[in-house]
Amino acid sequence: MENSKLQELFNEMSIEEKIGQLFQATGAVYEEEAVISGPVKELGINERDIYLAGSVLGTMGAKKTKQIQKKYMEKHPHHIPLLFMLDIINGYKTVYQIPLGQGAAFEPELARKCASMAAREAAADGLHVTFSPMADLVRDARWGRVMEATGEDVYLNSVYARAMVEGYQGEDLSDKETLAACVKHFAGYGAAEAGRDYNTVELSERTLRDFYLPAYESGIQAGAELVMTSFNTIDGIPATINKKLMRDVLRKEMGFDGVLISDFGAIGETIIHGVSEDRADAARRALEAGVDIDMMSGVYPQTLCQLLDEKKIELERIEECAWRVLKLKNKLGLFENPYKGADEGVAEEQILCQEHKELAETMATKSFVLLENKNNILPLSKGKKVLFAGPYVNRQEMLGAWSFTGDISDTITIQQAAEKKMKNYEVCFCRGCPILPKEMKLDGFVNYKEEEFTEKEIEKMLTEAESKAEQADVVVLALGEHFLQSGEATSRAMIEIPENQMKLLERIEKINPNIVVVLFNGRPLDIRKIKQRAKAILEVWMPGTMGGNAIVDMLVGNNAPSGKLPMSFPYCVGQIPVHYDELNTGRVHVPGRDKDRYVSKYLDIENKPLYAFGYGLTYTDFHISEPVLNKNTMRKGEKIVASVKVKNCGERSGAETIQLYIHDVAASVARPKKQLKGFQKIELQLQEEQEVSFAISEEMLRFTREDGVFASEEGEFEVFIGNSSEEERRAKFVLKSE
Repeated sequence: MENSKLQELFNEMSIEEKIGQLFQATGAVYEEEAVISGPVKELGINERDIYLAGSVLGTMGAKKTKQIQKKYMEKHPHHIPLLFMLDIINGYKTVYQIPLGQGAAFEPELARKCASMAAREAAADGLHVTFSPMADLVRDARWGRVMEATGEDVYLNSVYARAMVEGYQGEDLSDKETLAACVKHFAGYGAAEAGRDYNTVELSERTLRDFYLPAYESGIQAGAELVMTSFNTIDGIPATINKKLMRDVLRKEMGFDGVLISDFGAIGETIIHGVSEDRADAARRALEAGVDIDMMSGVYPQTLCQLLDEKKIELERIEECAWRVLKLKNKLGLFENPYKGADEGVAEEQILCQEHKELAETMATKSFVLLENKNNILPLSKGKKVLFAGPYVNRQEMLGAWSFTGDISDTITIQQAAEKKMKNYEVCFCRGCPILPKEMKLDGFVNYKEEEFTEKEIEKMLTEAESKAEQADVVVLALGEHFLQSGEATSRAMIEIPENQMKLLERIEKINPNIVVVLFNGRPLDIRKIKQRAKAILEVWMPGTMGGNAIVDMLVGNNAPSGKLPMSFPYCVGQIPVHYDELNTGRVHVPGRDKDRYVSKYLDIENKPLYAFGYGLTYTDFHISEPVLNKNTMRKGEKIVASVKVKNCGERSGAETIQLYIHDVAASVARPKKQLKGFQKIELQLQEEQEVSFAISEEMLRFTREDGVFASEEGEFEVFIGNSSEEERRAKFVLKSE
């Protein structure tokens, strides 16, 4: 619709209609024979509110969305279409690797392709908006939602946020195969205190700006049409009603002119925070902060008319929000075609098509991280007797906690893949143990029930695994978290695998020490005990629909691991938060000098994580030379080229991710020990050598200085180029203003 026509429509709308555009209802209220009751009734909304609501949450399916849209538009005074929104985090029906695993691939272009694939399937099934990407920086593995982020590094998060937004939205948002992307959670949600979900956040202005905000801004610069507020406080003020954060930082500084939507019920929750007095006050504060859509708290339709009558809010505030919602609908092409891409036939063609399954398998393959490989036990030698044991051997539930749109029956298990792909091996399978101890319950998941076993049945599983392990050359144990142990509302103080699975590992090790652990999880875990007992550890995260194929191909060497950790694995939970880009203290601990008492260290463990950011092995060996600079002085406007030579010295071809880190030696404020500023993944044949170069610009050296300006400072810089954040070999240059 032309802008002038849209403006005419907007001018004709009543105040109630404009307020309606600011409310999001749940899809259940639009179902046939729906009754307004329970939680929906408690919101204080009625049927009129429902048929003036601008968007709907939690409904999918081409036939259903078209029926709802048709009925809604017939009832709406100006026949304005609904927006259909949903959390599509790592795929729609073809589910690919969780975002944390995608970060491990160090291939943002692959993430862009996967987001585009998800958009094609979801758009054909009637959806318009996805609540993705999550650009929260994550440093605390106790927080379950780290699975939705791409890691602990500001640069890596930023390039992935951009890639995902571009993948979802394509080149033209009105295209039938696109979705509008929503960058979340603004801002700082990943820094929830103690890793406890929905908790408060305490960040200095500098830390917020230099570490937490850049990834959101990257997604916004890529054109994200929506931003979602976060549940947490920032500087003591709930983000959802934080005017400084939303109007000054998001709108003015970052230039965001799209739709700002609250998280689920977040506006109403500001009362519980102790900042808003009541529901009307919460609505007023959120509107003044520029929140365009109230997701499921009901305070906008319930109170805005009264607030307007009482002159406690300005009409201009309502209209600016409603106008942004209408502009989004127009960009999506809904006024010309309210059903957009919804098409049952197209959905059937797109969903789980061969091309999509192949892409999901590629993403899984590229995301796996080889943490250990003692005596080169992997890849498995042909002819070996291999026992596959553990709860994940034939388990289809490896899609991730947010993959409720996927169907686990479509998932290929390890056993299914091994039976097909391992004809040159003697393989057998057993469960070994349940995924959770008998006494462990998944609180709050009323619609999910895990299979239960008696003590006698559990012991029989263990005994069978022991018996088969005696006959095997190698035992592959598929272990890890339950998929509902990570994700939203799954904070954990103890981040080990379940005790019953550890018991299986310990008993098998006594019989057969040739153990390969395939690890499933949505967060970094404390795996010290696994490292002690296993000869190889392959981190596979929650790999998605095609996970079984990707895992087996990796184990037998059809593919080689190339993933790198996007988030440090702690030595133990006591280190958390642990991340590579920390600041030096005035009393730095030097490993090996344990008698130095008055330094920053633990008495009982090392400072270093068990596995650091950027770490990951492969099936071959690479030699990386010391970094070389083309010059030692940079002036503003110039660039320095840093390079290394990389040679494959192993026994097979492979891929390596070469990482560039920079350290500002002396600045007006303390700077991180090093920060990732670039990476390149290269593939080399046996004995092949390649030079890898990075162009370093002055823009890469900027930070929030002592004077509050975001800029670089003159001085010395160190350059590290290697295959993990632990690289210590360096070259130096000096930045000069003239």
